[in-house]
Amino acid sequence: MAHGTSLQYEPVAEIGGGAYGTVYKARDTESGQFVALKSVRVQTDQNGLPISTVREVALLKRLEQFDHPNVVRLMDVCATQRSDQETKVTLVFEHVDQDLKTYLERAPDAGLAPGRIQDLMRQLMCGLAFLHSNRVMHRDLKPENILVTSQGQVKLADFGLARIYSCHMALTPVVVTLWYRPPEVLLQSSYATPVDIWSTGCIFAEMFRRKPLFCGESEVDQLGKILQVIGLPSEDEWPADVSLSRKHFPSLLPRPITDFVPEINELGAQLLLKMLTFDPLKRISALNALEDAYFQDEETLT
Repeated sequence: MAHGTSLQYEPVAEIGGGAYGTVYKARDTESGQFVALKSVRVQTDQNGLPISTVREVALLKRLEQFDHPNVVRLMDVCATQRSDQETKVTLVFEHVDQDLKTYLERAPDAGLAPGRIQDLMRQLMCGLAFLHSNRVMHRDLKPENILVTSQGQVKLADFGLARIYSCHMALTPVVVTLWYRPPEVLLQSSYATPVDIWSTGCIFAEMFRRKPLFCGESEVDQLGKILQVIGLPSEDEWPADVSLSRKHFPSLLPRPITDFVPEINELGAQLLLKMLTFDPLKRISALNALEDAYFQDEETLT
């Protein structure tokens, strides 16, 4: 599993400490290029192997062979045994200078041009369609882990890490933001690839608004804020196996999405609603979204 050694990578700067531990910008001493290092300590089995991590990393390495333009490259994996019970795994990714959060903060006062938003969204959907067709869910999409290169290329980062880190997460008090979480996750119901589509819908709205669409303070509050926009779903759409009942929420009708995202055009608004659909089975898929009229529309570019 270990390819390079951690000695090959020389940390240059701390990029940020997220829920997943500290991330470093480093220099690869062999090639001279910059990389991003993410380390996680994982529990090991009787043979000293971090089981779930090996599986996840193997999956990430498999994706690597396709070299998709909208997915950050995993360039190397280094494992160092700390003790019988613990191994430190360092993932080495290509380094990209800014994330979408920074990119939006740096946008001109008038906001991003509609054609620019359309282009960013198309790239985001291409990356997602690729992950989903390889049965990889991101599970934690937000502006901070969507990278934008200086050439304007979008790259999804931190996909597949949700599972690697979930065991480690239990140990960290960092609050992972709820703002991009879909109803099925907030309700702790079963979930699959549509979770990423919901998050992407929230991000789509944010590209126009330049502030998050739903800013809840707890799971219940987040769900309440969502329902104020999309309305209370019917009884049969509410998942049956959840502790939070539909009766907990007021009977609300959906409001026009343009009340919340006034700059969006008609086709964009229609696509956004297909993404912000309460029932994950009725939510649009990444592949179908790429075929949507919004992306065929040249008018947005003028």
